[in-house]
Amino acid sequence: MLGVNNHGQTIVLACAFLSKETIESFVWMFEEFKKAMLGGEPKTIITDQDAAMAIAISIAFPTTFHRLCIWHITSKFSVKLPNSAYKEYWREFQKAIWDTDNKDEFDAKWNIVVTKAGLTDHPWLSSMFDLRESWVPAYARQFFVVGMSSSQRAEGSHGFFKQYISRRNSLMDFIIRFERALSHQREKELVADHVDAFEVAQCILPMPMNKQMATLYTRTMFQKFEQELIQSTACFLELKTEDASKVVFNVSERKNWETRVAEVVYVKDFHHASCSCKRFEFVGIICKHILALFRRDQIEYMPNKYILKRWKKTAKSGLVSDANGNEIKDSADPGLLIKRSTMSRLASDVVEDALMSEEGCELLSETLKSLQVKLKLLKDGPSNNEVGGSSSQTQYMKDPKRVRCKGRSKGVTGAKEKAMKRGIRHCRKCGHIGHDRRQCPRNLNTP
Repeated sequence: MLGVNNHGQTIVLACAFLSKETIESFVWMFEEFKKAMLGGEPKTIITDQDAAMAIAISIAFPTTFHRLCIWHITSKFSVKLPNSAYKEYWREFQKAIWDTDNKDEFDAKWNIVVTKAGLTDHPWLSSMFDLRESWVPAYARQFFVVGMSSSQRAEGSHGFFKQYISRRNSLMDFIIRFERALSHQREKELVADHVDAFEVAQCILPMPMNKQMATLYTRTMFQKFEQELIQSTACFLELKTEDASKVVFNVSERKNWETRVAEVVYVKDFHHASCSCKRFEFVGIICKHILALFRRDQIEYMPNKYILKRWKKTAKSGLVSDANGNEIKDSADPGLLIKRSTMSRLASDVVEDALMSEEGCELLSETLKSLQVKLKLLKDGPSNNEVGGSSSQTQYMKDPKRVRCKGRSKGVTGAKEKAMKRGIRHCRKCGHIGHDRRQCPRNLNTP
C-alpha cells in the first residue's frame, strides 16, 4: 500500500505476502494495516477493478471511498468499443470525462455521445456508466486523494523496486534487497526535509501571499501553489448573483482555445470561498479561481483554513499516539534530521569563526583531522584482541570477509569480449582482426 508524503513523494505505507488473492486474504491484510496505522481508516483507496479486493475494502474500510483507477477503464475503450465508433467518438468521450466539473454536465455529455455513436445498448458502456461514481472525476472530486485519479504511482513504484528485486531472489535475499530499496526511498525524503529546513523557495511573483506560502509549504507543494497563483492572473471574474449571505462569481479562463467557466461562491458570514472545480477538496491546494477572487478583494495573506498541515514543512512535527492515547516515540535520541540540522549549524558557525584568521584555519584543520581519526576508530570498533574479552563495555563485531562461492562458475568469455578487453580493434569493412579499413584486403578489388 502506497501513500504520498508532504513533499509529494511516493512512500510505502505497508506491504504483505499473500499466497492467494482471495477476499479473506485481503481482509486480513487490511485489518493488519489498521493495527499498524493508528490514524483511522484512509479517506480514499484507488485500486483496479479487482472484485475480491473491492469486497474486502467494503468489509475492512466501510467509511473509505473506494475509487477505481481511471487509466485502467479508459484504456479499455479501444478494446470494448467497435473500431469505427472508437476512432470517431473517442475525443468526445474524453471531453465528457475530463472537461466536466459537475455530475449533471457529465451525464448530459455522456448520453449525447453514446446516442450519436449508436451505443445506447452497449453492455460494457452501460456498466461503466453505472459505476461512474467510482471513477469519473466529476463524481469523485469532493474526496481528498492528493490529486490522483489512477494507480500510476503504484506502477511507478513497481518499476522502482524492480531495480532491486526479482522473482529469482530467495525470501531472505528479497527482504534484504527490499529494505535496501526502502532505505534509498527514505534517504530521498530526508534530503528533501534537509533542503526545506535550510532553503526558502524563490518566488516568481513578488506578492505577500506568495512569500507567506514559500515559508510554510514544502518546495514541491509551493511550486504547485505558485503555478495556480500565476494562472489566476489570466482569470476574469463576472458577478453572477449577490444577496445578504453570499456572492456568486463566474470565473472564466482561456484554455486550449476554449473558454471554461467555473463558479465561485463566497459566504460572507463565514468568509468561506468554494469553487465548482473542487481542486481544494481534491488536491488540498487552493485553486486559481478562488485566488483570482482573493486578488480582486486584495487579500494579501492566505487564511489558515486553506493551508493544510500535510503540505507544510512542519507536517511531521507533533505527537503520534497509540490506541490508549500514549505518545509513540521512535527512539530516545532525536531524529536524524534534527541531529544533522544541529551539527550543520554548529559546523557552519565554527568555519565562519576560523576564517577570520590564519591561526584559526590551522587550528580547525588540525582539530578536524584528529576528530576524523577518532571517528574512524569509533566506526571500526575495538581491536581484535578485545573481542571476546572480559571487558564490561559493549563489544562490536565486524562483518566477515567476503569469499568466492565454491559452487560458482567462472563463466565463459566470448572471443568478442576477449578482444574488447585486450583492446583489439576490428576492421569496419570486413569485421576481421589484424587490420583497419584502410589496409582491408577488400580494397584490392576497388579502383
